[in-house]
Amino acid sequence: MTKESINYSMSPNKVINYLGKSAKEITKADIISFIKAHDIKMINFMYPADDNRLKTLNFVINNEEYLDSILTFGERVDGSSLFPFIEAGNSDLYVIPRFSTAFVDPFAEIPTLTMLCSFFNNEGRPLPSSPEQSLRRAAQLFQEKTGMEFYAMGELEYYVISEDSGLFGATDQKGYHESAPFAKFNDFRTECMYLISQTGGQIKYGHNEVGNFTLNNKVFEQNEIEFLPVEALNAADTLMLAKWIIRSLAQKYNYDVTFAPKITEGKAGSGLHIHFKLMKDNVNMMTENGKLSDNAKRAIVGILDYADAITAFGNKVPTSYFRLVPHQEAPTSICWGDRNRSVLVRVPLGWTGKYDMCSQANPLEPITQIKPEKQTVELRSADGSADVYQLLAGMITAALKGFEDDKALEKAEEMYVNVNIHNDDNKDKLNSLRSLPANCSESAKALEAVREVFEENGVFSHEMIDGIIKKLKGYGDKHLREEVSGNRQEMLNLVNKYWHCG
Repeated sequence: MTKESINYSMSPNKVINYLGKSAKEITKADIISFIKAHDIKMINFMYPADDNRLKTLNFVINNEEYLDSILTFGERVDGSSLFPFIEAGNSDLYVIPRFSTAFVDPFAEIPTLTMLCSFFNNEGRPLPSSPEQSLRRAAQLFQEKTGMEFYAMGELEYYVISEDSGLFGATDQKGYHESAPFAKFNDFRTECMYLISQTGGQIKYGHNEVGNFTLNNKVFEQNEIEFLPVEALNAADTLMLAKWIIRSLAQKYNYDVTFAPKITEGKAGSGLHIHFKLMKDNVNMMTENGKLSDNAKRAIVGILDYADAITAFGNKVPTSYFRLVPHQEAPTSICWGDRNRSVLVRVPLGWTGKYDMCSQANPLEPITQIKPEKQTVELRSADGSADVYQLLAGMITAALKGFEDDKALEKAEEMYVNVNIHNDDNKDKLNSLRSLPANCSESAKALEAVREVFEENGVFSHEMIDGIIKKLKGYGDKHLREEVSGNRQEMLNLVNKYWHCG
């Protein structure tokens, strides 16, 4: 679909709907026009910090001159309070709004327009140690060197917890795609989805996930919202705003919500699976003649080669590694496969079959030979503790290395797995594979060993990598799994400590 043919009249984002143009095309004049037309009284700047949560700066619109000033020049903030690796003696940063991210705050009683911001240093240059800048730089390099754009989307899993009414009790660990009345929070999820779409988030669908149980007179229900593939920076922004929306709406209804990778013993943990595809001139480059393309295989190999280091960006708390255990549909070994949920990188089922399904389900519909170009590839290791900007920047950097590896296609064959590697019959195959880190200490060590790959071309700053390694090592969790093994209370204490990670 060409840009000119897109009709924005159905966009849930009020700014895009009013302006009738894409987010990328929004200018300062457009923002001012919208504010005047909708009687907006306040402006919010939002930006992620080291704890992977959005921070907020509020402005009252005093007059048009002041509005123009904050939109043009942003505001000064204390960087050392946002990122621990920034020294207090040189910590002044600027936050500048990105007009393409504008949306009407769905929770504000006073009409408020909110925008995400970028960080700039005292020279007025993009802050090298900003995770958003790392992602922006990685995406630019990938496009320059391959001629393709890296698109991504997340599968955001989370638990909703509330008092148990005692009616239509949950079936333990059988919540996948459950409907009401056995699913208690479908309406909450759909309201979250609608509010996320108002911020500009492109949603694919939502549903209940496997985790579903009652404990101590409370219902624990796992949900998932999956997004459509978009440019990588947009994908990261969407995930940040989605988590903010879900938590804020939960507070309104007096629910608890957690994106934690571990919820309790013996129950499904929550991951943050990341799908990606490579695009060129609006064409998906992941398939060729109905099969996975060499471009896709090169990207997969690059990500597999550096998968252990990528956990430093995508699995940032000790409980992350209690999820990455066998027999839980979470990966432990570094390999890839088709439609195989025991592998680290999965190639999900695409729309490459030769039969038209719509006409078979609906006999009045004519047969169509056009197939959607939906093929993606999924990295299954990350979880809700991830810094999504760092995670995507790390994936893109690693994928690019696959294109620079002359042996990438040969490696792809070696790393391919078409069996359940956790089945006892496949022990030999399992033993031949590299394993993901088992704790934060191992993750830090893996990143430290290849840090120059991620620092190359200034994608990740030296200070940022230092900060990540220091934090991961600081947990001192090398023997944590053995220490809490068999001790239910210690495990629960650990889960509670990282309940609201990310």
